[in-house]
Amino acid sequence: MIPFVINIVYFMLSLALLLSFIRLTRGPSFPDRVVALELIAAIVVGFVGVHAIDTGVPSLLDVAIVIALTAFLAAVGFARFLVPGGHKND
Repeated sequence: MIPFVINIVYFMLSLALLLSFIRLTRGPSFPDRVVALELIAAIVVGFVGVHAIDTGVPSLLDVAIVIALTAFLAAVGFARFLVPGGHKND
């Protein structure tokens, strides 16, 4: 039963990755593309988490945490430039 569920999860994550990549390439505005990029990062974290469960390697969860933190810092960086007024010297 578990391999069947894991295969379904892989398929659903792949479909979500495909749809978010389409939004990334066809997004009408820059903020839409940034949100799609963040969604792709979250889906990759999901892939790594499911792969960690599938293979039984718990150290892959550390990789997922690093990817999530890096994606968060990238989102903060993009948000800084999306705010009206642009870049500010702090």
